Amino acid sequence: MRLTAPAVRPAEAAPRTRDADGMAVASFVLGLLGLLALNLVLGPVSVVLAAVALWRGTSRPGRAWLGMALGVADLVVLAVAMQLSHTVSWNL
Repeated sequence: MRLTAPAVRPAEAAPRTRDADGMAVASFVLGLLGLLALNLVLGPVSVVLAAVALWRGTSRPGRAWLGMALGVADLVVLAVAMQLSHTVSWNL
């Protein structure tokens, strides 16, 4: 017979993982959108969301890593476009 409650209940651990999964998906989506528009804003947001999702232990680490890579790619695309156009911003 067990008289004490378990240290961590399964119901309490689930929302944290679900939040991390949502962050991983959001990172991926924002990284993809950042390749097309607003890459100065969406790139860093994507990288931060992916890092937090990985830190919280997402069950979708591949999606988080892909979101981080897309966020970095957003910033690289911005830097290359700025160098090619010799301006601080660029247009299509």
